[in-house]
Amino acid sequence: MTTSTLAPAIPASPNASRHASLQDLLQAMDAGADQVQRHLWLIALLEWIRGGDKSPEGPAARMEAFLNAVEAQPEVAARLHDWWRTLITSVDGTALLSDYGFASRNAFVTELVDRLHYKLLPVSPDTTDASELFSLVMPKPRDAQWLAALPASTLERLGRMLETPAVGHLTKAHPTLTHWQYTLLEAINFCTSHIRAAGFTPEIRQRMSATALEASPFHALASDFDGLRDAWLAQLNGSGTPEALNQASLLFRAKLDICSRAVSTVYDHLDAHGISVDLVFRLRQIRERVQRIRSLLDCLLIDQPYVHTAQLMSHLAGVRQDQRSLRALLSNSTSLLAAKVAERSSEVGEHYITRTRSEYRTMLVSAGGGGALTAVTTLLKFAVMAIGLTAFWNGFWSGVVYAASFVVIQLMHFTLATKQPAMTAPAMAAKLRDFSNATALKDFVDEVTHLVRSQAAAVLGNVVVVFPLVLLVSGAIQLVSGKPMIGPAQANYVFHSLSLLGPCLLFAAFTGVLLFASSIIAGWTENWFVLHRLDSALRYNPQITRRLGIERAGRWALFMRQNISGFAANISLGFMLGLTPAVLEFFGLGIEVRHVTLSTGQLAAACASMGWDVVRNPALWWAVASIPLIGALNLGVSFYLAFRVALQAHSITGRSRVRVRRALLERLRQEPMSFLRPARAAS
Repeated sequence: MTTSTLAPAIPASPNASRHASLQDLLQAMDAGADQVQRHLWLIALLEWIRGGDKSPEGPAARMEAFLNAVEAQPEVAARLHDWWRTLITSVDGTALLSDYGFASRNAFVTELVDRLHYKLLPVSPDTTDASELFSLVMPKPRDAQWLAALPASTLERLGRMLETPAVGHLTKAHPTLTHWQYTLLEAINFCTSHIRAAGFTPEIRQRMSATALEASPFHALASDFDGLRDAWLAQLNGSGTPEALNQASLLFRAKLDICSRAVSTVYDHLDAHGISVDLVFRLRQIRERVQRIRSLLDCLLIDQPYVHTAQLMSHLAGVRQDQRSLRALLSNSTSLLAAKVAERSSEVGEHYITRTRSEYRTMLVSAGGGGALTAVTTLLKFAVMAIGLTAFWNGFWSGVVYAASFVVIQLMHFTLATKQPAMTAPAMAAKLRDFSNATALKDFVDEVTHLVRSQAAAVLGNVVVVFPLVLLVSGAIQLVSGKPMIGPAQANYVFHSLSLLGPCLLFAAFTGVLLFASSIIAGWTENWFVLHRLDSALRYNPQITRRLGIERAGRWALFMRQNISGFAANISLGFMLGLTPAVLEFFGLGIEVRHVTLSTGQLAAACASMGWDVVRNPALWWAVASIPLIGALNLGVSFYLAFRVALQAHSITGRSRVRVRRALLERLRQEPMSFLRPARAAS
């Protein structure tokens, strides 16, 4: 059959192939056709087998029909065998088995770009790459399901029908070797080489435990595979024994386990060395290649190889969906990073949780200091607004004022209430790490009560101090200058912007998101600082020590190591509070920020401007009513988001979360006052 007569027989589209008859497809099959036509025929055949069924029973029945039709016509069976031999010799099946689903480069960003490329650009069937052809043949999510559901008898018939002698350097010494077996051996060899190369990279070797590094499991991995291959080929020729093959298989599998454990030790040293997305990506690739080798070994060594082959193809079809998914890449590559960020935040968060009466009083005093500094921040904010800058520069200098104020609060060891939740949430989630411990749930509920009390104390300390202090300073300014710090128009704007009747609460929830984002930035920054060993560089770099001196360089290194997370959180939060409204306004989004302590200070300034008559203004009381709700949303939203990240980092399941909610409700019902004040026995 010529190409010209073949082309019209192949459906022009996948939808058309569903309506094509099986007989038409069998007649169109031609091993001598052009490469692209052979591949189009295969795509059309698999589309016919797939059909429109959502359940796997339909494809299984059509596969049976295909086999029956081929077996009933010896001439068709012969053409199918010739067609299959031409296909497997023209495409590289080894690449499909060893590399499909893995990144071509061990870097997160390059893989992200590649996935965007695959997602946006179509793939041509005119290819010798078996991976590209496989993605065209198995494009649907349900392909993995019906492949895994094919009966063993069907798979045996299909395997015997397509069995083809191998073409390669091993065929002379092993004439009974099939092409599929040869491809499996080559794929295992390629995967083994990739694992050895990854195990020798400096990024991984430097982070392995000393024991794992000394054992050097990656050195012998290749020789152990050679021993397994030789034992298998010897048994294939009849010169080997099952005992020797079994021993070689156990040795190679054991060496894979040792390599996996060696790579796992990297996770134990992430606190000391830090972690990057690329490193997480590399580690995941190694683990998955080890699992791929195990699957390939099952296809080669274990009984019912056709069943294991179908399971492998089903896995590859599922991998195809993940390979094109940007969400899967981001989720898999950042989950561990989120865990480490959460753990670093939890270390800081422990300092914000009060458990005794003395700690509670200390929190009140610390929050009062934060409120006093925030009063100054409020006055400086109004001073910036009085200059009359453009929206961007007003937001920028407001951000500078906020950031500087927050950093001073940090250095003076005062407390800003809204900074707590995003830091304390990971600390509490860490209590849920081991649910097998009977006291874990109780400890967590205790932590929640401690946190709520701490938050109440912090908000109370901030608000109680910032309001009268701003009133006092505003009154002093009016006495000295003869006019209020802000005019009546601006004061009315403050009342309107803080009114419970407006979008104030929506803005407060949005501010909670910014608070959470600042905690994530803090965790990432600290991880980056540790990853690049900047504290060690500050302490020991010859140029730095020559300028600062050894002792001063050591003090600076310790200071930055202890405060880098706080600096990142405070500076990022300050600029987000200042610049975000200006940036969003540029895009036509009138979203503002509402921070409980800053809003209270602004309300105090407006009251001072309006005088005593303000108490008769209903707008004042609508603004006052919104203050506690602003605080609740600031705290609640930031805590909720941070807690979700922490739960994901610690792999807390949905069932466990239900237990947590029930325990919290039970504590609230039995001891409601424990959420507001510490018990006397705790002092």
